Amino acid sequence: MKEPVPDAESLLQALADQLRPAVTPRTALIGIYTGGVWVAKRLHDALGVKVPLGTIDIAFYRDDYSRRGLSSNVKPSDIRFDVADCDIVLVDDVLYTGRTIRAALNELFDYGRPGRVRLAALVDRGGRQLPIEPQFVGANVVVADDEQILLKQAEDGRLSLQIERKT
Repeated sequence: MKEPVPDAESLLQALADQLRPAVTPRTALIGIYTGGVWVAKRLHDALGVKVPLGTIDIAFYRDDYSRRGLSSNVKPSDIRFDVADCDIVLVDDVLYTGRTIRAALNELFDYGRPGRVRLAALVDRGGRQLPIEPQFVGANVVVADDEQILLKQAEDGRLSLQIERKT
């Protein structure tokens, strides 16, 4: 029997509860477009993080760029603080192979040398191809190799998860 899809809002609360003790005045959240930005915005507000929220689009740092081409929906990265010696928490919606995080780290270091970088993911679906693990995770969710977990955002800002067959 298939497991039910977890409630994204409950996972968001669990993630905030895990992060709360780790937040200091030098903690900054950087969301990875698109779903990671949605999660990071909500966490930023819930945790009262003082450093401005950062956003990052890894389109130009993907290792499959030559095969997939450039997405038509590239957004500018926006990091309005000095990353030097900062405690960065990269935020993504669904962690899978680790390649998105590798690309985000490459771009992040173009902005400077953080003091520490940790990873928060709303969902970890396993299947890593690189040695990357989250320090904070809402839930581990097992899905078939031919399925994907998608984060959706409603007009009112509420988040939900869906499991769909890959096309």
